[in-house]
Amino acid sequence: MKIAFLAALLLGIGSAAGAQEAPPAREASAPLTLRKCLEIGLEQNYDVRIVRNEERVSDNNATAGNAGMLPTVDLSAGYTGTLDNDRTVTPRNGDATTETGVYDQTANVGLAVNWTLFDGLRIRTNYKRLKEMQQMGALKTRITIEDFMASLTAEYYNYIQQTLRLENFRYAVSLSRERLRITEARVQVGNFSRLDLLQARVDFNADSSKYMSQHELVTASRIRINELLANENLDERFSIPDSVIRVNATLDWNDLLAKTLSANASLLMAEHNSSLAELDLKTVLARNYPYVNLTTGYGYTYNRYGTGGNLSRGTLGLNAGVKVGFTIFDGNRRREQRNARIGVENAQLTQQRLEQSLRADLSNFWQAYRNNLEVILLEEENLIAAKENYEIAMERYLLGDLPGIEMREAQKTAAKIGRHRCAVCGRTEEDDPNLVFRYCSKCEGDYEYCQDHLYTHKHVTKGGMDPRQANSNQEA
Repeated sequence: MKIAFLAALLLGIGSAAGAQEAPPAREASAPLTLRKCLEIGLEQNYDVRIVRNEERVSDNNATAGNAGMLPTVDLSAGYTGTLDNDRTVTPRNGDATTETGVYDQTANVGLAVNWTLFDGLRIRTNYKRLKEMQQMGALKTRITIEDFMASLTAEYYNYIQQTLRLENFRYAVSLSRERLRITEARVQVGNFSRLDLLQARVDFNADSSKYMSQHELVTASRIRINELLANENLDERFSIPDSVIRVNATLDWNDLLAKTLSANASLLMAEHNSSLAELDLKTVLARNYPYVNLTTGYGYTYNRYGTGGNLSRGTLGLNAGVKVGFTIFDGNRRREQRNARIGVENAQLTQQRLEQSLRADLSNFWQAYRNNLEVILLEEENLIAAKENYEIAMERYLLGDLPGIEMREAQKTAAKIGRHRCAVCGRTEEDDPNLVFRYCSKCEGDYEYCQDHLYTHKHVTKGGMDPRQANSNQEA
């Protein structure tokens, strides 16, 4: 979540300097701003809707009745009948009396109430546990929403970035087409050779291929946005009015650190896990205390006899009782108490580890943020210089003073402005548009790394080796 949020913040640093007006999508609907995307997504996204339903389940479970604090009331009714043959012998004279087909009947109806008055505070602990889980359900919803907003924001700006690149590739194709036209004209008058024409055509086809590949990336980003918005038509076209990725340059470290430690959802979730571990310990300790159960009932019983002096009998009355008990030994109590105390300690250690991890991540993000603010200024200067260099090269090329190969190099230089390249693996955004690049503050010089080598490369110092060689030595 944190990585996705930072990616959304820094995604367009490389292309912000050279941002141009993005072309509107064909058959596009109304402009779709980031705020509008978030509003639609929070209503329609499936993950958000599912986690909200799960939160409702947690709210429904946090009741006194579910914790066992309320009594149970049962209403019951029944009927039984017996058909017997009786043989009775008197003790004095030994006379025997035999009766066959004796049918006795019993019918009853009653109301019974069972209530646990005390069980070592276990019921109260269960109620607190349910309340904690209710709050954790709200935090899970918040985490899911934050993850969704970070993912959608990152993809929104990725779409802007890919659209800007598409426009740059379209511009590169137009330059190559113009160069091809000039070369064809020069070949006809005999100023250029056929080799120059073939090279110009190869370059034009290469730029056209890159443009087509970039169009696929734009389409994939659009489909991803529609998926996050839970649109039925995943290929639905839309227009985004934003054409420049603006970075907030006024962030304050102390403010970010304070908000992270006080409001980070994952850290708050760890605090609730520590509370649950303590409640588990209290639940185990509750077995050291006695329990008190109250039972009471009110009912009517009717008996009808098939023989004897009484034909029937009916009783109506109230009954009540109290049961007090104590579990002296169960063989597992001490073990469970020791494990519960270990669980409390582990929950606290997990919370401390998470806090340290958040501090480390925020420090890395802050350093990358500060470095990339300076990178923006450098790339703005490079953009101006590259454009001027290309204009001069084009003038010389038109005059015939510049070979086609050097002209192509000037064109490549202009096209590469705003792109990043890892100092270890050499990958750029062309290799993977999802790569995130950062400058290393511990390396002496302007060394930039992708996320795969940012923390694994060997730092470059004065007289040190090249990052590529250092990485090769580490792999060996």
